[in-house]
Amino acid sequence: MTGSGAGVSPSVMGRRAIEALRAGVPSRDAVAALGSGQSAIEDRFQVLCGEAADGNSGGLLLGGGFGAGKSHLLEHLARLALDAGWTVSRVVISKETPLYDPAKVFRAAADSALRAGQARPAIIEAAMALDLDGRGYAELLRWAASSGAELNERFPATLSLFAHARERDAAFAETILRFWSGDPIAVPELKRRLKEIGERRPNLPPVAVAELARQRPRFVARLLAAAGSPGWLVLFDEVELIGRYSLLQRAKSYAELSRWMRGEHGPGVPLASVFAMTDDFEAEVIRNRNDQELLPAKIRAKGTPEADALAAAAEVGMRIIDREMHLLTPPDDVELKQTYDRLRELHGRAFRWQPPEVTGLERLGATRMRQYVRAWINEWDLVRLDPGFRPETEMVDVPSDYREDPDLERTEPE
Repeated sequence: MTGSGAGVSPSVMGRRAIEALRAGVPSRDAVAALGSGQSAIEDRFQVLCGEAADGNSGGLLLGGGFGAGKSHLLEHLARLALDAGWTVSRVVISKETPLYDPAKVFRAAADSALRAGQARPAIIEAAMALDLDGRGYAELLRWAASSGAELNERFPATLSLFAHARERDAAFAETILRFWSGDPIAVPELKRRLKEIGERRPNLPPVAVAELARQRPRFVARLLAAAGSPGWLVLFDEVELIGRYSLLQRAKSYAELSRWMRGEHGPGVPLASVFAMTDDFEAEVIRNRNDQELLPAKIRAKGTPEADALAAAAEVGMRIIDREMHLLTPPDDVELKQTYDRLRELHGRAFRWQPPEVTGLERLGATRMRQYVRAWINEWDLVRLDPGFRPETEMVDVPSDYREDPDLERTEPE
């Protein structure tokens, strides 16, 4: 989500976009050059953001084949949100950021959170921009301390302490900012600091790391709103990686997807999420492995209330994947012609030449936009180097790999 930069020549911007498209990386330059071509999903996204800004958090699940443009579309949606003042985070599901681990997911979202025109992470910008004498801060503190917020007492406590430390104790203010961004915080020091500002018996009950991680998104979303942002948008890419987890971790991942998609962050939280995954996931993983039956049964066999709750949440997550996925629309002839013309002009501007007509790939319904784009770019590259060459591009599909990989669960501890 990097910007193009002031003073960059059209040739350099064009070359940056071409190189990103060649590599299949949805850079901001590339997205600006091509747009999205997914008007129906854009409309649904605008509704989602409107509802989230009103305090009704929720999510949107996108599906498409490899190379269909999912990451490109996420970048386009990010640009729309940033232009509207939203704070936007990008979380790529990976070994380092497994969906089943809410602490690592939150950390990735917090570290990548940005707002247009700001250089530092958005949580820091928001905290430093808070008017500590204004209505926004007072409402945030009142909400954080209320039972309806369902937040651990650490949040209102640190919010009160931040008002005292921001201008007087930069080191402790930084400690609070790190806590809001995902770090632990020392309870004895918190209690001592609270007593210093008049809290005689500070109550800071213990809380599990995972539960604290689930509470942090709603606190941060309200913090960002208090600092003037309409809300927080979290974009999840490459979600299909959960198909390679073990059964238990798939269950936890389905449950986490359900939690974000169903907006289980409490009322009044301006938080929206968008997930992107391959469109064959339901058939290849949920149905072919019979996750919808085997997974809940195996989890419930543990016979604990926690296991029952996990199984129920996982079932909801699987139903969402099965029934609520918004599929990317394959490009039609009009969109292909428009994209071809824009790319041809962009390639000419990038390399200061006049690209000739090239054939590219045969136009078939199963061919994806990335395949068309890379074929056109590669053929123009070859002709530019050898004007007499007449390239012919062949396409080979690489199937998705959903085999379980135990190595994905061997992550470094926090």
